[in-house]
Amino acid sequence: MSNIGIPVKQPPRSCDDAHCPFHGTLPVRGRILDGVVVSTHMRGTIVVRRDYHHYVPKYSRYERRHRRIMAHNPPCIEVQVNDAVRIMECRPLSKSVTFVVIEKVGAS
Repeated sequence: MSNIGIPVKQPPRSCDDAHCPFHGTLPVRGRILDGVVVSTHMRGTIVVRRDYHHYVPKYSRYERRHRRIMAHNPPCIEVQVNDAVRIMECRPLSKSVTFVVIEKVGAS
């Protein structure tokens, strides 16, 4: 098990995934984001939804917006739909995946 450079809980299981930041050789860097898992249908990839507020100066109000981010899910971190997760930026793993799950923050 390797130290990824930030204080997160180590996963309880071990895995043999090369793209796991804890048991593989994938370096993580950059942004750390929190979100909720909305889909786990892809093999090894999940979709994380991030909700945020955007200020509209014309009306002096905020509007709700969201983004869907695809992230690699290592086998040692077991997540399901509606789980709160923390993801971190890594090198591009595919056309649309540039984040990896580093911690399961809350359960459904």
